[in-house]
Amino acid sequence: MVEHGDIRVVHRGGSKIDFRQPVITNDSRFLLCASGECVKVFSTSTEECIHDLQGHTDLVTGVLLRPSNHLQVYSCSIDGTVRLWDFTDGILIKTYVIGCPVYSIYASANHEGVIFIVVPMLGDKRSELFQLVAVHLPQSGDQLVESRELSAVLSNVSSNPADIAFGRGGEYIASAKGLQLKVFFFKKQKSYEFSLKEDNKKGGLNTFTCVACHPKDDCIATGHGDGKIRLWRNFNHKKEYTYSTLHWHHNAVSSLCFTPEGTNLLSGGVESVLVQWRYNQESQRDFLPRLGAAITHIAVSPDGALFCTSHSDNKITIIQSCVKVSAVIQGLVKGDVQTDLIVDPRSKALVLNGKPGHLQFYSLQRDKLLYNLDIVQQEYIHELGLEQFEVVKAAFDASGTWLATVEERKQKSAELEVNLKLWAFDEQTQSFVLNTTISAPHEARITAMCFRQATDSQTTMLVSTSKDGHFKAWQLATPAHTEGPSWSCDFVGTYHGLVPECCCFSADSSLLAVSFQEVVTVWSPTSWELLTTLSQPPGAIRDLCFGRLSCSKYLLGTTAKNLLCCWNLLTCSLEWSTSMDISLLLADPLSENMAAFCCQAGCTDLFVFKPSEPRPLFSHKAVCSGTVTRAVFAPREKMLDSCEENSQWLNRSQLHFLTQYMDLMTFTTKAEDDRLMASSKQLVIDDSVAMTPFYLLLGKHRHQQQENQDPMSSLSAERTPLPQSSVAIKELLQTPAHVLPSTSFLCSMFVQSLLISVTDLRSNHSERHYPQMEKTWNSGNQQHLFQENPDDHQMICRLHLPQLRSICT
Repeated sequence: MVEHGDIRVVHRGGSKIDFRQPVITNDSRFLLCASGECVKVFSTSTEECIHDLQGHTDLVTGVLLRPSNHLQVYSCSIDGTVRLWDFTDGILIKTYVIGCPVYSIYASANHEGVIFIVVPMLGDKRSELFQLVAVHLPQSGDQLVESRELSAVLSNVSSNPADIAFGRGGEYIASAKGLQLKVFFFKKQKSYEFSLKEDNKKGGLNTFTCVACHPKDDCIATGHGDGKIRLWRNFNHKKEYTYSTLHWHHNAVSSLCFTPEGTNLLSGGVESVLVQWRYNQESQRDFLPRLGAAITHIAVSPDGALFCTSHSDNKITIIQSCVKVSAVIQGLVKGDVQTDLIVDPRSKALVLNGKPGHLQFYSLQRDKLLYNLDIVQQEYIHELGLEQFEVVKAAFDASGTWLATVEERKQKSAELEVNLKLWAFDEQTQSFVLNTTISAPHEARITAMCFRQATDSQTTMLVSTSKDGHFKAWQLATPAHTEGPSWSCDFVGTYHGLVPECCCFSADSSLLAVSFQEVVTVWSPTSWELLTTLSQPPGAIRDLCFGRLSCSKYLLGTTAKNLLCCWNLLTCSLEWSTSMDISLLLADPLSENMAAFCCQAGCTDLFVFKPSEPRPLFSHKAVCSGTVTRAVFAPREKMLDSCEENSQWLNRSQLHFLTQYMDLMTFTTKAEDDRLMASSKQLVIDDSVAMTPFYLLLGKHRHQQQENQDPMSSLSAERTPLPQSSVAIKELLQTPAHVLPSTSFLCSMFVQSLLISVTDLRSNHSERHYPQMEKTWNSGNQQHLFQENPDDHQMICRLHLPQLRSICT
C-alpha cells in the first residue's frame, strides 16, 4: 500500500473569501482577502483577481496592511508563520516562523517593528484558550526568519479577529469575549475589565459579538447578540465608565467599523443592510439595503472612498461611500449541496447548488464564478418554515449538450411535487435553455439519474430511478407536429416490486446497471432485455460504478453492510470483495482509477485503486473529519508529468471533495507546490544588463534572435562594456552623500561615462544591427528613436536618458 508521502490536502479553488475581513489598499485600487491557503488580490474596478499570494501550507487566518509601507501586506496562518508580501507584484518578501498556529493579526503605526497576534495559550491547535501576544520582527536579510520570542499582552481572548481592535492609533487595545470587555493601555501597562449581565430586562442577549475603536476619540463601539450597539467612554477609570446604546438591528451585530476620520460608524448583520451612524449624532443614520445576504465583515479604505462588505454567501460587495454598489466579487456559494458535484463537459466548470433554486457554474482553474442558472424560475421568498422548490439532482450528457435537473417541493398538507427538466445548450447565448418540463415524472422521490454516453448511431437517453419501484428511460425524439426535439418516456422497468436506488451506464453505453436493494440488474438499453442479475451478501446497494478503459469489464458496488464488491461482467461472478465502510465511490472518467472514501473513527480515509489490482495505488488517512458524501474528478487543463507511483493518479484529473463544514478540498503534489512557489517569486534578471526602456521593449525580441543565432557566431561575438561598470558611476553610487560634489559637476561626469565609443562595433556590425532595430521599432508603430545612420554618441545617450533622469533627480 502506498502512503500519501508528498501529496497533501489543500484548500485550492472555491475557498471562502468571506472567512476574514478584507483589506482595501491606500489608493483604493486593490482589495485583498484570505482565501483558503492563499491571499487573493482583486481589482476594485474590474473585479478580476490580479494575484494569488501562495506560500502558506494551511488556512490563512488574517490579512493586514503594513503600517510603515503601504505597498506591503502581512498574512498569518494556522501553519505557524507570518508572511510579508509585495502585493503589487505578488512577491513573497519574508517569512517569520512563529512556531504555533496564528488565528489573527494586528499592528499599529505606534509600534514600529512589532505585530500582535492571537495564538493558543498552550501552543496547540486543539486548545480552546487563546492569548494576544506581541512579536518583535527581527531585522534580517534572510527570507526565512525565526520569531519565536512572544510577549504576552492579554490572556483569555477570542480567536475571532472582530473581537479585538486598536484605539487612538495604538495607545490601547480593546478585547471582547463573552460578557466581558478588556481594555489594555500600553503606556500604563494596565488593563481594565467591564462586565455585563447575561440577559437584559427584555430577555435579549448581552453577549459581545464584535468591537471597533474610534480612530481619534476615546470611544469603543461594541456589538451584541440582541442587535444593540454600545458606545463606551471614560473606560480609563473602571468606576466612572459610561456607555450609550444604539439599536436598529433585530438580531446579532456581526461587524462594526469606524470611517478613517471617525465621522461615521458602520454596522451590519443578518438583515443584509449596511447601516451608517453619524458619530455624536446617532439619531441620524443612512441605510444601504438589499445587499443579498447577511453581512459578516465590514472594511473601509484608508482614504474613506470605498466601503466593502463580506457576506454569508461567500461574496464581497464594494461600495462607493455608502451610496451605491460599484462591484461584486462572488466566490463559490456554500450551502446545502443536494446535487452531486458534477463537471460541465464544455466549460470544465464545477456545477452544484448555488443560490436557492439555482445551479452555479464555477471555474476551478480561474477560481471564479462563471454564471448562475435559474432552474426553479420562481421568486425565492425568505420566510422561515415556507417550503419552496429546491434543486436536488443534476446530470450532464457526455458532450455537455443536455442538462437534466430534478426539483422538489414538499408541502405539509400535500404530496411531494417533483419536476424533471431537460435543458439544451444554446450556442448563441452560451448557456442552457429550458427544452422540456415533465411534471410528476415518477410517483415518488427520484433517487438517481444518468445519461447514456451516446455515440453517433445512438439517440440521447436519460434514465431515472424512483422510490415508486420503477426506473424510466427518457429519449430525445423529433415529433412530426412540433417545432423542435422534445423528451418522452421510452421504457418503464421494474424488478419484483423492489425499490431501485442507483443506476449507471457502462463506458460504451452498451449496458445499464440498476440496483434494486440487494440485487444488481444488468439491462440492454437497445432491446431493454434483462441480461443478468448479480446477487451478493445482504445489504442494500448504495453506489454503482463501471470500470473504465482496460477495466471496463468490471462493475463495482458498495453496500449498507460495509462491503465493496467487484463483479466480472464476462463471467458474471464476484471477482473480489472487501469489508470497508465506504461513504462514496466514484470513477475517474479519464483513467482506470477509482476513489473510495471510507469513514472510520469520525474521520474519512481515501483509497485510490484499479478494479483489476489487488492493492490500492494510493491511500491517505484522515483527509478530513466527518463523512465525505460529495466528490468529483475534474479534468486538468494540462496533464502532469509526474513519474512517482503515488501521484500518477493525479496526472490526468484532480480530485475535489466537500467536507462536512462545506470546505472544498483537493490534493496537490510537492512538484505542483514547487512550481507555484517558483512562479510567485520575482523574475531573475541578469544584473549585467542595463534595465532601460529600450531593453524592456526589445529584450524579448533579442532573446528570440539569440536562440536562432548560430552557436559559433554567438561565441565569437564580443561583449560591449556597460556603463554600470564605469568608475564614474561607482563613485557616484558608493561615495557618501555628504561629501559628494555639486550636482552640475556630477551630471557632466555621468554623461561622459555614458558616451561609449562604438566605432569598431559600428564598422563591423552596423549594417546588420541598425536596420534590424529600425525594423523592430517600425513593427510596433512607435516613433523612431534614431534614424538610419545615427551618431553613435547621440544614440547611446538617448538609450540611457531615463536612467540619467532618475539618478540626477
